Amino acid sequence: MSEVVHIKAARIPDRDRLLTMLSSQGYDARPLNGVEIDVYGSGAAPRLYGALEDAVMAIGDPFVPIKHEGVIYLRPPVG
Repeated sequence: MSEVVHIKAARIPDRDRLLTMLSSQGYDARPLNGVEIDVYGSGAAPRLYGALEDAVMAIGDPFVPIKHEGVIYLRPPVG
């Protein structure tokens, strides 16, 4: 059975970088509604978290954690 992992990026350029990086690593990643990405595949979630950590490090921006209504978002600094 295939699962879907939903990802929200901070900005469209970040979404595009993530899409490129995930696709190059063999993930079936597809853009969805602006800054969102769906990743399809059986057992994708455990491997995907490591790939996202690598993506954040590769992007190199000092991401800022923001907690809002029980969810933690990572966003690049303003400015």
